[in-house]
Amino acid sequence: MNDQIISQEGYDKLKDEMTFLSTIKRKEIAERIERAKELGDLSENAEYSEAKDAQALNEGRVLEISNTLKNVTVVEGTTSNDEVAMGSKVTVKTASGEKQYTIVSFNEADPVGGKISNESPLGVAFLNKHKGDEVEVETPGGILKFKITKIE
Repeated sequence: MNDQIISQEGYDKLKDEMTFLSTIKRKEIAERIERAKELGDLSENAEYSEAKDAQALNEGRVLEISNTLKNVTVVEGTTSNDEVAMGSKVTVKTASGEKQYTIVSFNEADPVGGKISNESPLGVAFLNKHKGDEVEVETPGGILKFKITKIE
């Protein structure tokens, strides 16, 4: 697996989620399982079955985060307003008006909120570009054109 880049904020968010899942959440699920065992026959015990499913999902997510954290490179956001990099807020002009995007790591992406992954087609197209540059991005709906008007 190739190393993915991630911001310090994104890395910290994953670490916090893993800590929560492997301590508090794991303990809550174990308590649910114990309470369900006290109800008797496990073969027909829906609460026990649900708690075991929750445990499997939780452990799967802990493993997923652990593997992700082993395969990422933490990068600092940019302080330069000259070139688009991780953490940049990019204002662009399109045929339909002006839009603003923030370049974030894969686990922080929220397209509806204007946060686009550095690995997305749009993120890749914007990276290392400068104010005034024109960018074309191929999408399923056709080619979109953007002009970078501001980098923060």
